[in-house]
Amino acid sequence: MSEKGKKGGKGHVVRHGVSFGSALAIVISWSLHQSILWAMIHGVFSWFYVIYYAFTR
Repeated sequence: MSEKGKKGGKGHVVRHGVSFGSALAIVISWSLHQSILWAMIHGVFSWFYVIYYAFTR
């Protein structure tokens, strides 16, 4: 496989990881607070909030 194909694959995975982390953080936040503002804030922090939630629950 060429170098270009390998690099494109990494960016693709990272992009989906960030998207999934944000969506997961928003869903968790909404289920706890029912607030759009908190959901947006937690979506920005994404995986940090998901990990915090996992350790505190």
